[in-house]
Amino acid sequence: MISVTKVKICGLKRRADIDYVNEAHPDYAGFVFANSKRQISRDTAEELWSLLDRKIIPVGVFANSPIDQVAEIAQSGIIDVIQLHGGESSEYISRLKTRISVPVIQAVNMDEVSISGIPDTDADMLLLDSGMGGTGKCFDWSLAKGIRKDFFLAGGLNMNNVRKAIDAVRPYAVDISSGVEVNGQKDRDLINSTVRRVRYV
Repeated sequence: MISVTKVKICGLKRRADIDYVNEAHPDYAGFVFANSKRQISRDTAEELWSLLDRKIIPVGVFANSPIDQVAEIAQSGIIDVIQLHGGESSEYISRLKTRISVPVIQAVNMDEVSISGIPDTDADMLLLDSGMGGTGKCFDWSLAKGIRKDFFLAGGLNMNNVRKAIDAVRPYAVDISSGVEVNGQKDRDLINSTVRRVRYV
């Protein structure tokens, strides 16, 4: 049976990474513009985007970036979705949405949710993650139950636990990065097997 949960492979940096996702065909592919070990330049993102299968939706990951920069990259066509990972304010998101016509995903630090709850936001979707992202650690998935807005589930997901996570909280999509890497590089076999694990129940 085919699962309805979508899958995003994030943190693509190399031509080889694009080859791997073009073969595995996840629903989304993430380019990180935020300060991170997976950060790439706009020029590199454009080069990788030119090689990406057009059926895979490119996502740009930003953290407290100038609105002009985010809007320019979105308007260029390199990305079709914006993902905000810097705790951007409602005012920031509202101003950004006047400049762009693509969906906005807002990341939520689930390590703080038990204290403050899920924030109200004008973002189109949420991304639930451990810490501020890139930790490779899972959070308490029970905190995601009852969220009404569509959300991506992230944080420490891999081939061995992704089905358990999907069954636990039924996310719109799962977001996987370090879980498909070996020695800090994307791995073809892990990407293929993980996408299959998400897709087929």
